Amino acid sequence: MTRPSLLPVFVSTVAVTALALGVARARDVPQVATGFMANMVCSETFVSGLDPDRILSETRDAMPGAGLLTWAMTVSVDRAAKDVIVSLLGLGRSRAVYRDGLGCHLDHGEAEGWPAIRLPPPQPALLGEIAPPRLVEPSSPTLAAALDRAFAEPDAPPFRRTHAVIVLKDGKLIAERYAPGVALDTPLLGFSATKSMTATLIGILVHQGKLALHVPAPITAWQSESDPRHAITVDHLLRHTAGLALGSSLQASLSSALEPVNRMKFVEPDRAAFAESMPLETTPGAVSNYHDGNTVILSQLIRDAAGGSAADVLRFAHRELLDPLGMRNVTIEFDAAGTPEGSSQMLASARDWARLGQLYLDDGVVAGRRILPAGWVAYVRTPTPNAFVGLGAGFWTNRGDSFGATYRISHGWPRDAFFAKGSLGQYVIVIPSERLVIARFGRTVNWPPEADGVAQLVSDVIAATRGE
Repeated sequence: MTRPSLLPVFVSTVAVTALALGVARARDVPQVATGFMANMVCSETFVSGLDPDRILSETRDAMPGAGLLTWAMTVSVDRAAKDVIVSLLGLGRSRAVYRDGLGCHLDHGEAEGWPAIRLPPPQPALLGEIAPPRLVEPSSPTLAAALDRAFAEPDAPPFRRTHAVIVLKDGKLIAERYAPGVALDTPLLGFSATKSMTATLIGILVHQGKLALHVPAPITAWQSESDPRHAITVDHLLRHTAGLALGSSLQASLSSALEPVNRMKFVEPDRAAFAESMPLETTPGAVSNYHDGNTVILSQLIRDAAGGSAADVLRFAHRELLDPLGMRNVTIEFDAAGTPEGSSQMLASARDWARLGQLYLDDGVVAGRRILPAGWVAYVRTPTPNAFVGLGAGFWTNRGDSFGATYRISHGWPRDAFFAKGSLGQYVIVIPSERLVIARFGRTVNWPPEADGVAQLVSDVIAATRGE
């Protein structure tokens, strides 16, 4: 079917959407769609070094419902200017710009004015080296077979598109594998696995006494005690129980483009200010509703506590976390206000993502230095009441009786596992009882949940490494 013949379908869809949800929200759809695609293609082209055609093809396969819009998109990658422009039939246009050290940023008219950021030389790592600077083959035939299955493609869609698998046992890399075009130092986009990095930076600030979990969050817009949002705490934001009326971020789909949270992410230049302006739809602490706005607000708290600028955030993150862990291939992206996009926009090599998991396996301590508060690891894996997917505080958890935890355990996950999870198949899984960290990255549909093969991977790796 040609593009002109599908135009009436697209216009009709937007018209129906406008009637159902209101013209204002429907009007955002083209801008949200082009903003998502521009930012992702920019990040994975100029930070990860992936081929743009591959990015587009794999993403369309992993988000089949979005095909109604992506067929009509024009994507232009300018390698000289280091920008990506995506347009949608004249209804929406977004430009993402790459900046050295800062990754990509949706241009709202200010992209050219950002000053260069110079960081001090990295400090020596405290975490012992997890692997030599060469590919580590699986330590046993059974572990090799586990990785074979993780990368094997089914005969028909949905495809797995596994990009990387890392296995750490007792803090040492015992297996890794990468798809063609991905290397051991390739920064990989975490999507919502980034939320666990944000939670970690929050934990460091709690350890330093700069933030507290269970008192009103220091958000200027909420400081009046007569404002019902004054009751929102850092704990509520970590657990997605703040109650702000921003919709849901549980699905990466065409329908999610209609949620206010995605206007925040792809239309608004100051994401945290938009999130903080929203009214409550539920009492803080009463209802679990997973959305990126909670984490964007936490990201502003990190920015403010670090000193107020993007440069301050990067210096803080490197000094307190990235350098001690030896995470050398990390890019944190920012919005136009200089706030880290801590809900979805960190890229790191698979090895570096695994180093973050190792910090949690080691109870927040590196070489005798406590990075995270005592009890923090237990806190993040404690289940949030009524979070049906199985959420803790900045991590997902198999503890408790949620539908998600019950499902995962029935499919071979250990009860004590907790993990960072990003849309389209990103995982950093910590299994204390097995002394394991498993990191898996790819571009896989979100549904059905077994499409990414991660449950099988977890079961296979446990079986292959017991006794090692």
